[in-house]
Amino acid sequence: MNVVLIAHDPKKKLMQNLCIAYRGILSHHTLYATETTGRLVEEVSGLNVHKFLAGHLGGVQQIGTQIESNQMDLVIFMRDPMMHMTATNDFVNICTLCDVHNIPIATNLATAELMIKSLERGDLDWRDLYKH
Repeated sequence: MNVVLIAHDPKKKLMQNLCIAYRGILSHHTLYATETTGRLVEEVSGLNVHKFLAGHLGGVQQIGTQIESNQMDLVIFMRDPMMHMTATNDFVNICTLCDVHNIPIATNLATAELMIKSLERGDLDWRDLYKH
């Protein structure tokens, strides 16, 4: 499965901790992230992460393009609900694309943990059929 990791700056440490805690599960999947989030996750977890540009430099748009072409299977977007409008627009765009293309999205620690456990159980294997 192709898993996207995005985190607003105040949530990057949370994303790192999530990836450390679930390294065993995530290591069986292909991870994608914006540049800074990907680098930080790699540094602490040892996971291999394919990195797009930094979010503010177009990385979120690059991920959006991958979602539109049905290349991603799960998005974990640790967002800061108190962020300014520009970051909120990125979040709304990613959520909309996930809704349109039927891609699960987790937006906080509780849903991220549920989705990762779903990956482990194979609950998202239907995505393989959906992509073909």
